Amino acid sequence: MKVKYNIFKKYFGTDGIRGRANSSKMNANLALKIGMASAKLFKRGKHKHFVLIGKDTRLSNYTIEPALTSGFLSMGMNVYLTGPLPTPGVASLVTSMRCDVGVMISASHNEYIDNGIKIFCPDGTKLSDEQEIELEKLIDNSNLPLVKSENMGRAKRIDDAGGRYIEYLKSKMPSSLRLDGLKIVIDCANGAAYKVGPTILWELGAEVISLNVNPDGTNVNKNSGSTNPKNLISTVKKTKADLGIALDGDADRCVLVDDKGRIVNGDLILGIIATKWKNKNILKNNTVVGTSMTNSGLAKYFEKKNINFVRSEVGDRNIINEMKKNNFVLGGEPSGHIILNNMSSSGDGLLASLEVLYTLKESKKKLSSFSNLFKPFPQIVESFAIRKNNTAEKILKKLQPEILKLNKSFKSDSRLILRKSGTENKIRVMIEAKNKDFAKNIMLKIKKVLKDLNK
Repeated sequence: MKVKYNIFKKYFGTDGIRGRANSSKMNANLALKIGMASAKLFKRGKHKHFVLIGKDTRLSNYTIEPALTSGFLSMGMNVYLTGPLPTPGVASLVTSMRCDVGVMISASHNEYIDNGIKIFCPDGTKLSDEQEIELEKLIDNSNLPLVKSENMGRAKRIDDAGGRYIEYLKSKMPSSLRLDGLKIVIDCANGAAYKVGPTILWELGAEVISLNVNPDGTNVNKNSGSTNPKNLISTVKKTKADLGIALDGDADRCVLVDDKGRIVNGDLILGIIATKWKNKNILKNNTVVGTSMTNSGLAKYFEKKNINFVRSEVGDRNIINEMKKNNFVLGGEPSGHIILNNMSSSGDGLLASLEVLYTLKESKKKLSSFSNLFKPFPQIVESFAIRKNNTAEKILKKLQPEILKLNKSFKSDSRLILRKSGTENKIRVMIEAKNKDFAKNIMLKIKKVLKDLNK
């Protein structure tokens, strides 16, 4: 059993800076400071500097985007504004447009009342821990020197950002890839991919049925997307579609639904791609990177297929760091973050979906034929909100004696992961065991202890 603690940072969590919109953790004033601090961190030399700012469809973006823009402009950095664009779209355009830094305004799969800021380096990768710590110091520095009025930056809207991203995605697939004859349902969660998602599938020849492509600022991820694919499942069945694709609010993750209405999560997507890449001898160093949350059934499958499997900490940034460190090209997590490191610098829900679609067209098989690739271990995952007068860190420490007691009843094929959420004051609990009743019993015991500690 493992108890995971996040490195404490004042602003950054596991995936950027995130909090309730218009609260002390995420507001226009903080966004202004983040813009100024990021400009200071990434300005190098006397050349013209540029930042690319993308966003999803949240109402609070109307305050966060102009505040961030003002911060960068006041420090002499020019700003490109893309409008709604997936997070991986921002990561790709930062590089192709020769920008010095990229920013995505999104709280990913969270509901609209939250918002967040993700920052990308010039090569499209997320900040390292060291850079985040340095940036936090700059955010709290109230004496950052503003440039002279004649040296302030200018802002420009990039009207074809979505089209650029679509062409980028196409360039990563074989030119022979056509989706003619496939009926695909895509759920865009009323988020950042509400235009580009259906468009690229249609341009590649598919018959497209679009769900949740009418954002109003308050409906992002609402009863939709990768965290709630219920409507997608029913639509795939009703329309007799070949498959469904569910994205989250910023489209950096995906969950698929096969032609029989069964969910294909990130673990299974990883297994499908890894098998194909090994057979084609393009799985570099014959290794796949997962996380502590990756199902042991997938790990056993990789072992049977003579594919090496490495676990990292939760979060796509941690997966990417592990991949870069050891020159691996494939990694992901059950939630649907799939990183194809030989194609992209970040998790990309649309790119991962296209790779699976390419596999289906190449093999001439239905997605359902891959759904039994491996037998997953029973796994229970729950989140526990911590009262405002307490913190997840304190509760986790108090849990230690109970964890030691529970440890005695665990077998070698069982796992318990407890960790503090990187974005909310919650504790995430994952229990995995071959015996589902055993896992349920352990979860009940943990819930009871957490309830007592969280009074």
